[in-house]
Amino acid sequence: MTIEKTFIQDLVIITPRIFEDSRGYFFEAYNQTQFHENGMPYQFIQDNQSFSKRGVIRGLHLQINPFAQAKLVRVLEGEILDVAVDLRKKSSTYGQHFSVVLSADNKKQLMVPHGFAHGFSVLSETASVLYKVDQLYHKESERGIRYDDPTLAIDWQVSPDEVIVSEKDLVLPSFEDIDWEF
Repeated sequence: MTIEKTFIQDLVIITPRIFEDSRGYFFEAYNQTQFHENGMPYQFIQDNQSFSKRGVIRGLHLQINPFAQAKLVRVLEGEILDVAVDLRKKSSTYGQHFSVVLSADNKKQLMVPHGFAHGFSVLSETASVLYKVDQLYHKESERGIRYDDPTLAIDWQVSPDEVIVSEKDLVLPSFEDIDWEF
């Protein structure tokens, strides 16, 4: 597997080594030893999967300490724009975001560490997204930031007339109004 650093410390793109032949392909989607050897000491305890149609934006979501979640995100079907926002106040990239296209075709994964808000938009007709987490869901620790926050100014690569967002995500606070930190 190839581990590509982004401009945000600890946020990495993982591309598996794919073995193809006349039958199809095979790859390791996750190898704990390789993760640990490359400074990602996560102990994933749950897999979550979602299915969405084109234009859906999920996020920006997170859990605060001590229930913060690291996420390893990949796409099983379709294509998404995956987005992570650095919320670590001591980080030189605090408040900055990174985005990458993840798809069933490119098989890339985004490793989102603790201290980030996470979300994605669906670019294909439909998409199935699978992500590993290292902490269980904890309702009281759940937080988020509005997807269309003007300070973050994220380009979700979806036209405004296609955007589909849950009622829950529409009432999330703006980046300027968050009162939690990592």
